[in-house]
Amino acid sequence: MVMAQSVPSDPAIEDELDRLAVMPIVPLRQRYRELFRTESPKAFGPDLLRRSIAYRIQEKAYGGVPTSTRRLLDQLVKAAIAKPNGRLVLPRRIKPGSELVRTWKGKTYRVMVMASGFAHAGKTFASLSEIASEITGTNWNGPRFLGLRSTLDRDAADGR
Repeated sequence: MVMAQSVPSDPAIEDELDRLAVMPIVPLRQRYRELFRTESPKAFGPDLLRRSIAYRIQEKAYGGVPTSTRRLLDQLVKAAIAKPNGRLVLPRRIKPGSELVRTWKGKTYRVMVMASGFAHAGKTFASLSEIASEITGTNWNGPRFLGLRSTLDRDAADGR
């Protein structure tokens, strides 16, 4: 989940958003046309026009949805289309600075999550699977090895 960032508000933007609340439908359709460079959908009533316009105004002023969030939403849409009655499972996100700990064959291993990968035993790795393979000497799913996925999680994602 993406957290809302604190962005200083622009009084001109806030004034325009306030005016939308009382704007009649004809000027709303005109403003929609200006912002989206196309006619508004016929099915859009005043409420949906206001919401669409407000979003576009704020998007232009403060920035849109981050690429990573758009990518996640695209993945969820594809999963929902592929399995309409299936359960959608959001990927877990691990924040940089988190430490993952796993005891394997009597020895405890620690992995530090960094913004650019993972640190273990004085080396940097691009993936958790690389670390799991180094520890075990065989191919492992890194998130599963380090306890981020269980068999139940995998079965739920597979729709079992």
